[in-house]
Amino acid sequence: MNTAKMLKAISEPKRLRIVDMLSCGELCACRILENFHITQPTLSHDMRVLMEAGIVRDRREGKNIFYSLNRERLAALEQILHGIMTPKENCICHLK
Repeated sequence: MNTAKMLKAISEPKRLRIVDMLSCGELCACRILENFHITQPTLSHDMRVLMEAGIVRDRREGKNIFYSLNRERLAALEQILHGIMTPKENCICHLK
């Protein structure tokens, strides 16, 4: 997993808000778009960034695209962040 890529993807406020919206469950792109003053191509770009980072999955149903969180990847990211932020014997601060 590329932790930095995932963090960079959600560091943009609009994409972080999209992740927050998806935390309640799967949403159609049209529903996501209703909450922003952006064009469909701009939303597509943001969703592609989130998908390439492994944060979001997509599913097509006819003309509609539905997005959901990749909960497994987010759980792995949470574990990595926990490990980084937890004191440990082999921490970089103990190296001379």
